[in-house]
Amino acid sequence: RLPSGRRRHRESAAEGCPPADGGSMRCQQVSVLYFARSAELAGLRCETLSVPRQITSLQLWEEIVRLHPRLAVIRDQVVFAVRQEYVLLGDQLLVLQPGDEVAIIPPISGG
Repeated sequence: RLPSGRRRHRESAAEGCPPADGGSMRCQQVSVLYFARSAELAGLRCETLSVPRQITSLQLWEEIVRLHPRLAVIRDQVVFAVRQEYVLLGDQLLVLQPGDEVAIIPPISGG
């Protein structure tokens, strides 16, 4: 059980992390932080996932959506922040380190 339903640990992409390429595909534990609408859709604010060390931002998004299918509705509006730097979804290769934070930042409405 999760205290307040706020934090979760998952071995999500273990099957997607074969020890190939001399270990370049090793899994890394990263913290995924959900904000605003993404937290509502995912049903939590943060979790720890195991993902390949080298992964494109789009592949990472697809892995997260596989775990939280309701997030698919914000795909065209979402931006990642990896190590506090904005990353658009696409072919950009991310080289993740253990403990990195990946923030899911949906569009913020306001006036």
